[in-house]
Order: sequence, then C-alpha cells, then structure tokens
Amino acid sequence: MQKNFSNIIAVLFSLLSGTIFGLGLILAGMSNPAKVLAFLDLAGLWDPSLALVMAGAIGVGLVAFAMAKKRSTSFLGLKMHLPSLRIIDKRLVIGGLAFGIGWGLSGICPAPAFVLLGTGTTKAIIFVVSMLIGMEIFEKIESYRNKSQR
Repeated sequence: MQKNFSNIIAVLFSLLSGTIFGLGLILAGMSNPAKVLAFLDLAGLWDPSLALVMAGAIGVGLVAFAMAKKRSTSFLGLKMHLPSLRIIDKRLVIGGLAFGIGWGLSGICPAPAFVLLGTGTTKAIIFVVSMLIGMEIFEKIESYRNKSQR
C-alpha cells in the first residue's frame, strides 16, 4: 500500500514538475522555433537569451544532481536511478550530432516540441512523430545489438 501511494505521489509531482517546466519554456520563449533559430544564427541577428536559459538550467541541474548523488532513495522513498556511464563513445557523439542537426534545422528541442504539440502546429506534429519514429528505430537497433552480443 505504501509503495502504491509513493508511486501516485511521484506521478503527481512529475506532472506538476512537467507543467512548471513547460510554462517556463513558454515564458522564456523557448517554445518558439524562431527564437531558438535566432540563437543559432551567429552571423545574423544573434539572440543570446537561450544561453541564459541554458545557464539557469545547468545551475539547477548541478544542485539537483549534487543532492541526488548523496541519496540512495528519493524523497518519496523510491529507488534512485542516476546515470553511471562516464565515457564519450561513438554512439554518444553520433547521437549528439543527430540531435544538434535536428535542432538546428527545426529550431525545436524535444521538451518544447511537446509544448508546441499542444498548439496543434503542423511543424510540432511532424517533429514529434519523427522523434517517436527515431526512438523506435533506436530501440529496434538496441534490441538487435543486445541479441547479437549474447
């Protein structure tokens, strides 16, 4: 019973956190692809506001991860799942390049894509569908790789 209650509370806090995050993206203008593309346009009318949003997010993340590393369970008593790999390999570089190219071409990042999806924008729908297809392809490749390594 306690575990079920903790899971329900965790889902509610996740929903609240996601809502606050989405509202923050909207208020900061990060759900506007034109604003993101203006940040990437170093030779044109460069807009540095995205760098400020990123710096704020990195600051919050550093504090949160520093606190999380000291714990074995969450505040709700659930097991912590923190990343353990610390190597930069070919897969990470290729994934980062694919992410960067997609971001640069569309001006949309995954979190803002879901914010934009709420507007029904065609560009957001195409982006999210493409992202989900890409995730499915990745899962199929990973499944194949794991089977072939056995």
